[in-house]
Amino acid sequence: MATRFHRALTVLFASALPLTAFAADLTVSAAASLTNAFRELAPLFETANPGTKVQLNFGASGALLQQIAKGAPADVFASADQETMDQAQKQGLVQASQRRDFVSNTLVVIVPAHAAKSPWAVADLADAGYARIAIGLPASVPVGRYTKSVLESANLWGAIEPKMIGANNVRQALEYVARAEVDAGFVYATDAALMPDKVKVALTVPTTRPILYPVAPLAAAPNAAMAQHFVEFLTSPAAQAVLARYGFGKP
Repeated sequence: MATRFHRALTVLFASALPLTAFAADLTVSAAASLTNAFRELAPLFETANPGTKVQLNFGASGALLQQIAKGAPADVFASADQETMDQAQKQGLVQASQRRDFVSNTLVVIVPAHAAKSPWAVADLADAGYARIAIGLPASVPVGRYTKSVLESANLWGAIEPKMIGANNVRQALEYVARAEVDAGFVYATDAALMPDKVKVALTVPTTRPILYPVAPLAAAPNAAMAQHFVEFLTSPAAQAVLARYGFGKP
């Protein structure tokens, strides 16, 4: 009888282990431009919080928001723009009091590393010599919205939109230029810095509003306490040092 009882306890305890491990998982949905930095930050956070496993999910901020809104499990959402986080807030997915800006970035125009010429100004992209230009899809990709806003302010969107090769996220725009499949592209400075042997920055583009990245724990986060802890971790000196190494600025 005692043996059967002990076996039952052993089975019950063993079956509970995966649930405990799962409860310690922290799922972070983050903008594609944060990929390299967050892959370095995740193990640092895990080391500081034994028993926690960070699961990273990257993509265009708008696409990530759609996933979350449809019920995809997530604890933390890091967007590349304020507009997407504003939408998350309006939908009740995050709370205004818990969101914070943690880094900034810069918009740049890049060309293939061995391109024969480079634009001296954004207006040059309207010339016939630039027939294909990689731009993130404005509907879902923040870098695309920043780009469209800049071009509209300069009355250039009408001339450049027909040349647009739409990218599903900023990393896809980077790849198009790196493979010389387009003549130029709009990406963040942090992304351009990842491929100095394949792309070169032609010019830095001032944006109509600062490029600030907000982050927030999800209101329905399965691991709410650790989600808040991760958000706070991103503003710590250690995390900010890693982000700065990848080219991100202070918010």
